[in-house]
Amino acid sequence: MSLLSGLLGNASTIDPARASLEYGRVLANGEVILLAFQLIRDVFMFSDKRLILIDRQGLTGSKVEYNSVPYRSITRFSVETAGTFDLDAELKIWMSGQPQPIQKRFNKQVDVYQVQSLLASLVVR
Repeated sequence: MSLLSGLLGNASTIDPARASLEYGRVLANGEVILLAFQLIRDVFMFSDKRLILIDRQGLTGSKVEYNSVPYRSITRFSVETAGTFDLDAELKIWMSGQPQPIQKRFNKQVDVYQVQSLLASLVVR
């Protein structure tokens, strides 16, 4: 991930195998990471069972909040591609009982169509 991209708030792809090794303690038995992204210190991962949001807090990042979003609680989602002058793509995920969506931005190197396709296969059943 480039420093500039991170400072702009854009997530970049990380290897799912690396994410599985690093965050294996929060995974259920047999759970598989399909896609993973990093934004400076924070990480969000799509597994075969749920969306996992990892938020490092404080100056040192030693306090970590792990949020799990079961795919069944996602009511809708949208993906906006990057444009000519717009340098980032955006993902919005709405959950039942939450008026505001989870929003994540990606740099241009991320294939947002892959993210959309994965979410469609996990949410729309």
